[in-house]
Amino acid sequence: MMKITVLAALAGSAAAFAPVTPASRSSVALNAEKSAALPFLNRPPLLDGSMAGDVGFDPLGLSNIDDIGIDLYWLREAEIKHARVAMLATAGFLQVECFGPAPGCEAATDKSQTDAFWQIWNSHPQYIAAALVMITVVEMISGIATTSGRESGDRAPGDFGLDPLGYMKGDPAAVERLKAQEIANGRLAMWAASGLILQGCSNHMGGVEAMTKSLGDNMF
Repeated sequence: MMKITVLAALAGSAAAFAPVTPASRSSVALNAEKSAALPFLNRPPLLDGSMAGDVGFDPLGLSNIDDIGIDLYWLREAEIKHARVAMLATAGFLQVECFGPAPGCEAATDKSQTDAFWQIWNSHPQYIAAALVMITVVEMISGIATTSGRESGDRAPGDFGLDPLGYMKGDPAAVERLKAQEIANGRLAMWAASGLILQGCSNHMGGVEAMTKSLGDNMF
């Protein structure tokens, strides 16, 4: 009995000098919510799923930037803008390749729209200049709207009040579904537009032309 008592006393004394594990810190690390897109990483603090299409994908931590005049509001505005531009670009690439050049641009006969761009540049450079002026005006309006909306908090990123068909006045659940569809299709279009441009610069083929040739080569 005496031996057991001595051993218990020694064990208690040793435990008193053992390093204490910060339970709160380890608990937070273990219980932190994981990203839906990257389950092996913790969810970025600001990506709480409240934005359409938010699945916690931010491996570079860009959503936490707030000390150089760029924050999550600016990043969301930029994503929506580029998503919309990419959808228009992809549709334009395929429309011109499948149905021919737009009126006034008959000189652009190449299937590859990157090469067709230079055909327009050589024949009608004023079209390119007019497009650059229009882009500048749109960027100025967008910049003013983004700056004022960020400061006031009354404007959601990407919201220009353009809703001629009244889609945004319907059922809230349907509105959220449309927002999610827009950003999902926009992200896909950014990949598609990038691929079409890269392909046109590398093999000078149109998107449909390259896909048809690839299918033909693999089937026969």
